[in-house]
Amino acid sequence: MLRPSRFWLMIAVLAGASLGLRHLSHGEAVPLSKPLATFPMQMEDLYGSDVPVEPRIVRALGVSDYLSRRYQGLGYPAVFLYVGFYKSQRMGEFIHSPKNCLPGAGWEPVSTGHKVLTTPGGKRVLVNQYIVENGLHRQLVLYWYQSHGRIIASEYRSKIYMVLDALRLNRTDAALVRISTPINGKDQDGSIQRSAAFAEQFLARSEGLIPN
Repeated sequence: MLRPSRFWLMIAVLAGASLGLRHLSHGEAVPLSKPLATFPMQMEDLYGSDVPVEPRIVRALGVSDYLSRRYQGLGYPAVFLYVGFYKSQRMGEFIHSPKNCLPGAGWEPVSTGHKVLTTPGGKRVLVNQYIVENGLHRQLVLYWYQSHGRIIASEYRSKIYMVLDALRLNRTDAALVRISTPINGKDQDGSIQRSAAFAEQFLARSEGLIPN
């Protein structure tokens, strides 16, 4: 849980970002070099299949492009991948935090924390680790914000970078990456390892897909 000082800092940053961007020009909308759907369907022993998202939800998210896919292999629980890309966040279309979207879909938080991933270049990065439940079902969720070569866990830090990049680079493009998998029984550690391994594969195979 956030300490009161950090909570109010986050509120101030989010409010400042929203107000500040209103006074900036719309800037350059940066497109993807290729559609997200070109991301590989096979991830080692896992094979992907697209999971449709209702048009009304896509409109509500305001994404410029998205990828929603289920990966599964023989004897492996499914891993779900969602990537939402925004070529500009100055038109009232901002990234929606999973901490807001998942409860709206019936998934309630059980615990929040962080997980360290290793990038292809050997850099260690921090992402969000989130356990949610809906009735008798539990899921392990990893997610992060990605923009201009950065992988960011903190929502309010991503907003700070968005404002700074709007001023320095005239860019507000960014993506949300979310990876989730069921927690079967008491095998929470297995779900964490499975999600983390998949996340590192995603980072290795998605280089150049999200604009740097």
